[in-house]
Amino acid sequence: MNRKIVPDIVKPREVISVSPDDNIIDSAVKMVDAHVAALVVFDDKENLVGIVTERDMTHRVVAKGLDTRTATVSEIMTENPDTLSPDDFAMEALDMMQSRHFRHLPVTDGGKVISMVSIRDLFAAVKTSLEEDIQETEAFVFGDRYGV
Repeated sequence: MNRKIVPDIVKPREVISVSPDDNIIDSAVKMVDAHVAALVVFDDKENLVGIVTERDMTHRVVAKGLDTRTATVSEIMTENPDTLSPDDFAMEALDMMQSRHFRHLPVTDGGKVISMVSIRDLFAAVKTSLEEDIQETEAFVFGDRYGV
């Protein structure tokens, strides 16, 4: 499967972001309102400094009993997250995400975050690729495309 992250898996789009100083409850509400499971964290110069996910909120906030109104994103975010390039291939991204236990990765182009890719996005691409392979194999075996 030689599909590139952009445009084959995700399209460039505005990503939902927070700042390191934002509190946890406001960040969680932002996730819910946007129907996303991860937020990128930008500093005041719009540099990517972290990522915060639903998993971070459950493992690093709820399970530890932090006060969601006073705890900040900087306390729970993953700093300097790994990123993908638009030209990275889907299978490489899937391997990275599986081996490092990631579910979301920012996609950056020239240092600017242009999208976010999730394990679900990659699963859908792999599923589509497998379905296409099956159709091609069936066509070959049953002569559908070869005039048999």
